[in-house]
Amino acid sequence: MTERVRILYLDDEEQNLFAFKALFRREFDVFTTTSPHEAVAYLSQYTVPLIFSDQKMPGLSGVEFFELTTREFPESVRILITGYADIEAVIDAINKGQVYRYVTKPWDENDLRICVRNALQRFYDQRELRERNKRLEEANADLERFIYSASHDLRAPLVSIKGIVNLARMEGLDEKATNYLAMIERSTNRLDQFVQNIIHYYQNLKADEIITEVNPGELLDELYEQYRHHEGAEFMAFRRDITEAVPFKVDRNRLKVVLSNLLSNAIRFREPSRQQPEVMVRILNKEGRVVIHADDNGQGIAAEAIPSLFDMFYHATDKSLGTGIGLYIVREALRRMGGTISVASEPGKGSRFTIDLPERP
Repeated sequence: MTERVRILYLDDEEQNLFAFKALFRREFDVFTTTSPHEAVAYLSQYTVPLIFSDQKMPGLSGVEFFELTTREFPESVRILITGYADIEAVIDAINKGQVYRYVTKPWDENDLRICVRNALQRFYDQRELRERNKRLEEANADLERFIYSASHDLRAPLVSIKGIVNLARMEGLDEKATNYLAMIERSTNRLDQFVQNIIHYYQNLKADEIITEVNPGELLDELYEQYRHHEGAEFMAFRRDITEAVPFKVDRNRLKVVLSNLLSNAIRFREPSRQQPEVMVRILNKEGRVVIHADDNGQGIAAEAIPSLFDMFYHATDKSLGTGIGLYIVREALRRMGGTISVASEPGKGSRFTIDLPERP
C-alpha cells in the first residue's frame, strides 16, 4: 500500500489539535503535538510534506519554530496559523521562516482543505524541480567528461590523420591518389573544426571572464599565422587597419574565439572566381568601446538568411560546408562580454561583420 502523506501540527491548545486531526485523519497521517521537541523528533524520523504551527505559543512562537527547522528540514512546506491581530508576525514569518502562507483562526474547513491541497501541490512541484536540477547537474558532469574526451581522445587521432596525409604526399603519388588524399584532408579538417567548435562552446559556457590587455597588432599576427596554412588560405590576402586602435582590456580568450570563427568563415566562403579573395580586419577604440569590422569580398549572404545566421546549426545554403555552430558561438561569446555583432552583406560582393564591445577597466 502507498504510504499516506504526513502532516504535522504544533499548537499549545489541544482543542485545536483535536479539531485539525478530526478534519484530516481519514486522508492523511496527522501527527499533532503541543511540544516543539516532539515536533522536531517527528520531523527527524519521517518525511513530512506539510508543517502547521500556531503563532502564539508559550516559550516559542510559530515564527521561531519555523526559523529553527528551516535549515534542517528545508523540503517541508510551512503554514502558520494565527489570529487576525498578528499580521505583523505573519509578515515576519514569511521573511524569516519561509512560510508558504498563513491561516487565520478560527479557520474555515473548506478554506483549510484548499490550503492543504495547494500546499501539497507545491511540495511535489518543488520535489520534482529538485530532482530535475539533480539530473541536470549529472548531465552537466557527463558533458564535462565528453568535452574532455573531445579535446583529447577525438582531436589526437584527427591531428595524426592530417600528419599522415602530409607524409603520404611526399611519396610522389599519382594524381588519383593525390585527389583521394585531398578528400580525406578536407573531411578531417571539417570534423576537426566541428570538434574545436564544441570545445569552444563549452568553454564559453563554463569559463570565468578573464580581463587582460589586448594588443590588437599582436592578436591579429597570431590569428593570421594560425589560419595562413588552412585549406584555401593560400588564395587569401589577410589585411588590417589598426591605426585608430591602442591596447584595450577585454576577455582576450573569448575575443580570439570570435575573430577565429570570422576568419575561418572568410576563408571557407571565399568567392573562387575572384582574382584576389581577401579579408580586412579594422579595429578602433571609440569612447570606451572597441569596434571591430571584419570585411571580406567572398560569396556574401542572402538577405533572408541573415536573421537566422547566428542560430545554432543554421546553414545559409544547402551547399554550406560549415558546422553551423561557429557563428552561434560568436554571438554567445560576445553576449558574455557585453558586446554585440551585426552583419551587412550582399551576395556575390561580400560581407561586413561589425563587433561592438565595451572596454573593461
